[in-house]
Amino acid sequence: MDLTILTPLDGFGYTRSVRIGEVIETKKRGGELRPDEIRYFVEEFSAGRIPDYQASALLMAIWFAGMTPAETTELTQSMADSGDRVDLSSVKGPIVDKHSTGGVGDSTTLVVAPLVAACGARMAKMSGRGLGHTGGTLDKLESIPGFRVDLDAASFAAAVNRCGLSVVGQTLDLVPADKKMYGLRDVTGTIDSIPLIASSIMSKKIAAGADAVLLDVKWGSGAFLKEPHRAIALAHTMVRIGSLSALKSVALVTDMNQPLGRSVGNALDVEEALRLLRGEEAGDLLTLSIEIATELVLLSGVEISRTAAETMVRNALSSGDALERFRCMIEAQGGDSRVVDDPMLLPQATSTLSVRAATSGTLSTIDAELIGMAAQSLGAGRQRKTDRIDPSVGIVVQSRLGDDVTKGDELAIVHFNRRDLADEAAQRCRRAFSIVETTESGPQSSGGRRLILERITA
Repeated sequence: MDLTILTPLDGFGYTRSVRIGEVIETKKRGGELRPDEIRYFVEEFSAGRIPDYQASALLMAIWFAGMTPAETTELTQSMADSGDRVDLSSVKGPIVDKHSTGGVGDSTTLVVAPLVAACGARMAKMSGRGLGHTGGTLDKLESIPGFRVDLDAASFAAAVNRCGLSVVGQTLDLVPADKKMYGLRDVTGTIDSIPLIASSIMSKKIAAGADAVLLDVKWGSGAFLKEPHRAIALAHTMVRIGSLSALKSVALVTDMNQPLGRSVGNALDVEEALRLLRGEEAGDLLTLSIEIATELVLLSGVEISRTAAETMVRNALSSGDALERFRCMIEAQGGDSRVVDDPMLLPQATSTLSVRAATSGTLSTIDAELIGMAAQSLGAGRQRKTDRIDPSVGIVVQSRLGDDVTKGDELAIVHFNRRDLADEAAQRCRRAFSIVETTESGPQSSGGRRLILERITA
């Protein structure tokens, strides 16, 4: 079957027929697709008028041949136009958003959003649920008793105006083309195409209605992009799309070769975020959160000087204003805000199990993916979208890359409700930690490690 659509061309008094077979052939041979051909593919595939076998052929051709910046931008815009767009016109003030490509122990949204709100920008964020070894922001927030992520559009805007922030699930029919295309990519080996990844992420950001977006692109053992050069390529592609789509964008390429925070779970992540917002802890999670919040304050236009923006963010933390913004969001979304002062009101696992060092030396590697898989096996993550989350379980990592440890030292704590699952998780945790003699320099020792590898702007 070879479908045809007649597409009007601007400035001309005729139409040109577009055939899916010709589109596949053009891309297979490394040619550049016209805007009308890309829009035709997105619209017709979304409507079910292009069969999966032909769509798969085109996706595979894109995987091999790539796409030009113009092609990728047109694909992104066409996908954004395939469904609804969020109307944030009733929100007062500059609206910013952030996106992380996924990691382990990454609770930056829980820290960044209150910081940004306390600085005068607005964070109106639609987030997703976790799948696989990476955590989902919605799952973390739903571990707060009563917290609702299913607000309607009016309640969402009202929460943002009241508190400066709100994080909800996707309730509108945003970017249906991406849902259908991603399902096909997942089973055809085309997930790891930079143009397809970039258009998937950026189409949702464009449809979400913010004025600016910060893109946190992870690389390393706990990220889906293991090599830094691929993360840098994706970051450049997404920032370029943002620039061509009138969406102010900055990307940070960040290290995910160990869990970003100490906690890997849901309620455990919320508890850690609260400690950071209370000023009780520091570490990589706080460092990156402050950097992201600073970038968002700059993008919002609230401040134009980096020094002034960072000072504003740090003052929002030290004054307690950010913590109060978080409390406000919990109340606005039906949650029990007492957890801010008493984290024991969050779901608690029944038991814990220590993972201890088998030898003495220096921690040379911490496989973040294995840690994430250990938490997932306890019930903190999903293997399938229909799996239920246990909000109370997870892993707390006690040691960091480059730490000197003695045999018997506690490397991690497994929080569990089922002993059989705990034993499996503990085994994964043990394999995640590599210890070398202190006189050796581990391949990923903390000495040469950079949390933020690169900052990318248009």
